[in-house]
Amino acid sequence: MNAAGGNMPTAPAKPSLRSRVVRNVLIPLALTWLAGTLVTLVLANSFMQQAFDRALLDDAHVVAANVKLQSGVLQLGLSQREISTVLFDQVESEYFAVLLPDGTLVAGEPALALPDRGPRTALHGFSDLVVNGSKVRAATLHLDLPVPFDVVVAETTRSRTAQLQRLLAWCIAPQTVFLFLLAWWLRRSITRDLQPLAQLQQAVQLRDANDLTPVPVNASTRDIEKLGLAVNSLLARLNESGRALREFTGNVAHELRTPLAGIRALAEYGLAHREPAVWQAQLQGIVSSQARASRLVDQLLALALADEAKAGIQLATVALDGMVQDSVMRFLAQADAAGVDLGARGMDGAARVTGDATLIEGILNNLLDNALRYGRNDRGEPSSVTVALSHTGGGVTLSVIDNGPGLSPQMRSRLTQRWMQGSAGQMLGLGAGLGLAIVAQYAQLMNARFELGDGADGHGLAASVTFPGALNI
Repeated sequence: MNAAGGNMPTAPAKPSLRSRVVRNVLIPLALTWLAGTLVTLVLANSFMQQAFDRALLDDAHVVAANVKLQSGVLQLGLSQREISTVLFDQVESEYFAVLLPDGTLVAGEPALALPDRGPRTALHGFSDLVVNGSKVRAATLHLDLPVPFDVVVAETTRSRTAQLQRLLAWCIAPQTVFLFLLAWWLRRSITRDLQPLAQLQQAVQLRDANDLTPVPVNASTRDIEKLGLAVNSLLARLNESGRALREFTGNVAHELRTPLAGIRALAEYGLAHREPAVWQAQLQGIVSSQARASRLVDQLLALALADEAKAGIQLATVALDGMVQDSVMRFLAQADAAGVDLGARGMDGAARVTGDATLIEGILNNLLDNALRYGRNDRGEPSSVTVALSHTGGGVTLSVIDNGPGLSPQMRSRLTQRWMQGSAGQMLGLGAGLGLAIVAQYAQLMNARFELGDGADGHGLAASVTFPGALNI
């Protein structure tokens, strides 16, 4: 019920697709059939009228052949019995008249007397008249020999009307039957063709909300097949989105547990002491832990956004050398604070690649941050991180190389293999953090190749991204 307490208006029931298709086919077909029937009847009636008129004109010629001039007087040389024989018809009443040009009746029915119409311009003609209260069809024949005269033969139109009615009945009745048979056949055929659509509807309607597996489609037409493919494609995208959401939620829950527990432990330790120096040390630890947790959240969000960006990425030409220079300058302060020598090489020539500037910046940020955090030398040598650009095989390779502990070949192989399987979440917890997972996914979005190898002299880690189809200037 609405706010006023009345009943909500009920929307009118919409017709089924089957009924609409049948109606949209039959109505134009019936109208076309009706128009065609009318045209057929008009043409058939015209031809029938011509046949009847031709018969009347033949009778007029027979009568005219027996009109003779005797002693200067025009006379009909047929007796009444002969006239009845000539003009005999089992159904119609026939009349005739022989007239002079001025309308004087020579013989026959006075009601057929024609007024003086002056000189005749045609040998014969047809007209509709009324004789003794009955509608008749008349044929008029004009002859000039032996003297000018007219012969008029007329008959009632009952036969014509009856023939037209029979023609109408024989045209409409069979086609009406055929129309009903066609409607039955169309309804049956359309129902059969739409049955897979009903099955698809039922399968989707009965499907559990958590079941995103493909719906079986028994398509009988190309359109239903395309609809089934579209529905299954939507289910696949929803399943992928749900998987990414579940993975993101699990990653957040798993990865944030440790820094949050550390923050709590630092806070509890500080509350257990009264010395300001301990408080300050614990607060600094809390700030540091919060920074790590914040960075972890940013990386998790970046990884989730990378999943969402698969369909909407727009590639363009990017100046990779300029982006490398900007990134190195941005990380110099962090590198100095960590005691790491940060440099770049291969920057002599400009390099342009096909990619996305935001994703490339994310790759540089993650690789540099990962190298500065985990690539410090543990062999007593100065730590160094180098960003290198190299041109190979028509492409450009971006490498971030450190001289730290690196990763074992088994770890690198396992990491690459799991990424190729398309599950970024499986790479979490392997000791590489989220940075390399984000780089791998960003590279895939730009059709680039991400590889992990040994650093200089076999020490450290070299993380490389090769961009295909690059334009070198």
